[in-house]
Amino acid sequence: MPNGGNNMNSTINYVGWRVLQVIPTLIIIILLAFGLMKLAPGDMADVIASQSGGASAEYMNEMRHLYGLDVPIWQQFWHYLQSLFTLKMGYSFLYNAQVSELIFSRLPATLLLALTAILFALVLGVLLGIVAARYRGSFVDGFISVFSTIGFATPLFWIGLLFIVVFALWLRWLPVGGFATVGADFPNRWAYLLDVLHHLILPAFSLSLFFLSVYVRLTRSALLDVYHQDYVRTARAKGLTEWRVIFRHMLRNAALPIVTLTGLEIGGLLSGSVVIETVFGWPGIGRLAYDAVLQRDINLLLGIFLLSSLLVVAMNLLIDLLYVVLDPRIGRRRA
Repeated sequence: MPNGGNNMNSTINYVGWRVLQVIPTLIIIILLAFGLMKLAPGDMADVIASQSGGASAEYMNEMRHLYGLDVPIWQQFWHYLQSLFTLKMGYSFLYNAQVSELIFSRLPATLLLALTAILFALVLGVLLGIVAARYRGSFVDGFISVFSTIGFATPLFWIGLLFIVVFALWLRWLPVGGFATVGADFPNRWAYLLDVLHHLILPAFSLSLFFLSVYVRLTRSALLDVYHQDYVRTARAKGLTEWRVIFRHMLRNAALPIVTLTGLEIGGLLSGSVVIETVFGWPGIGRLAYDAVLQRDINLLLGIFLLSSLLVVAMNLLIDLLYVVLDPRIGRRRA
């Protein structure tokens, strides 16, 4: 009983230590975002003037006063912190709206695309990796390895364009792009959801192909690393079938690298979704970031940068907490 209490205290101390580590990380991210905004050439008034073909000095001064650019930098930083605490994150001149409103309106589409792609890649990639490890050195293993290598090496934009040509233009099975059929009169909500899922297939599969290839290679490698461990030989000696040995013993011990990869992929999904959302016209945050770069909407771009950075930090924290669940020894070692 005392040993169990010590283990629980070690786990709690480790979790608390990891949560406290997030605070300075968030401060650095906020400072970096504000610093990038100040280091960028010109300011919002200059960008608006360039978009309108030029403006007078009086108009430029009015714009700088309107957006709080004529006050000392420490006051600008304080206003920036206030906008973050109120979840406004500044103002987008391109869309004439608050940055937070734009991001949160596009966030559901990106989450739908990203989580569907990750779920498909995780399930199919792990299964293919298990099959490749089970039949290592065979034709099946070679075929899966070649498939994963091709998926890993092929650029996302090329995969998306290829799928559009084959499945949308040649076979006409799926729509070219978009979130739903424009101008369609849906009789009920289910018909709308089916239409959205129909549009989701191509971009989600295109985005998942790279991640699927990584899961295949990682799962196969992780299983082969433990294939000849003592506990695996003991399980075989007890008369368990090879598949039961893999799923009941080997896969659990090979789960840590898979969990790590999943967290990193979810944290970095915004960067990958920029390409796919642009190719397929998917109305998510990736497409929003692409438009912000083209139109030099600095506030909007930094808002997206801040959100993606926070997502990476949150996923890293979640991964560390999952480590403790999968292997409690980690919490005891680091506490």
